[in-house]
Amino acid sequence: MCSAAIAGNTSHDTREWTQSLIDHARAHWHLEPMLIYKIFRAPEWAAMQTAGETRGAPVDLADGYIHFSTAAQVRDTAAKWFADEDNLHLLALESDTLAPHLKWEPARGGSLFPHLYRALSMADILWAKPLPLGPDGHIFPDLA
Repeated sequence: MCSAAIAGNTSHDTREWTQSLIDHARAHWHLEPMLIYKIFRAPEWAAMQTAGETRGAPVDLADGYIHFSTAAQVRDTAAKWFADEDNLHLLALESDTLAPHLKWEPARGGSLFPHLYRALSMADILWAKPLPLGPDGHIFPDLA
């Protein structure tokens, strides 16, 4: 991407520009696919299992996309949005299987977060594990 394209960026097209930059990086630097994670409360997870798909939790419905986190972000997500909640479930998904509906957009602190602009189906999920609440926060499984 040339500096002229970067210099011409306006707030009007920030999302498109950010996605274009990520797509460019993937195409030219051969970025590896990665696991991304979704935290659901027990009733949200149960509803998805019953229906076979979901548009997400109430915050996802309000924002118009399903929020995900990377391995580096998910612990902070749990601490910020689910601090004292028990009976959570952590879902893992392969980022590349969600294209082209997965967009990487700036969020908390300007970091890029994955956002899904379609329903999430059971077929998308690699695994789901309990995310118990311990005395010092949530106890995560190995995310490697």
